Amino acid sequence: MGGTAEVRVVTPEGILVSGVSTFLDRLRPQLKESLRAFYSFRKSPIAMFGLVIILAFLFIALFAPLLAPPEAGPKNVFEMRFNVAEEYFPPREGHPFGQTYIGMDIYYGVVWGSRISMRIGLEVVIISLIIGSLTGLGAGYYGRWIDEALMRVTDVFFGVPSLILAMAIIISLGPSLENLVLALVIVGWPSYARLVRGVALTVKTTLYVEAARASGTPTWRILLRHVFPNTLSPLLVQSTLDVGSVVLTAAGLSFIGFSFAGITTTEWGQMVQLGQRAFGANTAIWWPVVFPGLFIFLFVLGFNMLGDGLRDVLDPRLRR
Repeated sequence: MGGTAEVRVVTPEGILVSGVSTFLDRLRPQLKESLRAFYSFRKSPIAMFGLVIILAFLFIALFAPLLAPPEAGPKNVFEMRFNVAEEYFPPREGHPFGQTYIGMDIYYGVVWGSRISMRIGLEVVIISLIIGSLTGLGAGYYGRWIDEALMRVTDVFFGVPSLILAMAIIISLGPSLENLVLALVIVGWPSYARLVRGVALTVKTTLYVEAARASGTPTWRILLRHVFPNTLSPLLVQSTLDVGSVVLTAAGLSFIGFSFAGITTTEWGQMVQLGQRAFGANTAIWWPVVFPGLFIFLFVLGFNMLGDGLRDVLDPRLRR
């Protein structure tokens, strides 16, 4: 039972060789499928272009202190208002993206904003994925009243518009980076729970799961070895797409004043919100809006293209 090859060699060395060969025989189909997916990924221009964009943002976020030293950033806002003649300075030598009316270098802002946006996107997606996966696995595998209870809780979150719920949470807790991440996690985990639950409902009725259950395999082992691995492909695609969506939502909340306190925060949405005031009064002052907006666009584009490419590669129906 289980498809294990019979070991005919009686010597310890022979048994070891036969055991290793049996393990490799089991592993060979997975390795072959992984290599095929890797080669398909390399041939996908959409996925590769998205990966290049994401790697560029990772480089900017990791090496922000070298690319934009802290000396270029905002210090005392009130002191700068007196020293800077309250003018928006266009791009020039030493300030390639220009400056805002408080003297903040926009290049400094978008570089350090990459670190903030990467942190927001990854933290929200990872925490939401963990909570949603555990909820979906429990609901899909156990079913009955556990499924009903967990899914009714999930439906409560789906019943409220996510943006409105996030605003309410931030207003209640106060504007800060931590509260923004918490609000986005609360509105983000139900989608992962629904996704994992659907896969678990399908996998738990398969013959190999029923055979494992009949042989007395512990539930945690069935979930870990048979059910959860089948959710990895859709979860990887969904989480990759969600990183860009989370950053876009965070920028939108920041733009309308629901995420950060203070006007010197190097967050892209906050920078666009400050820049649009000047752009609305004088369209010649375009740089405070264009450069942060361009970084938001490229960040979201990179993760969306990578997610689309991964979906094409990991879905056998699309790949073949």
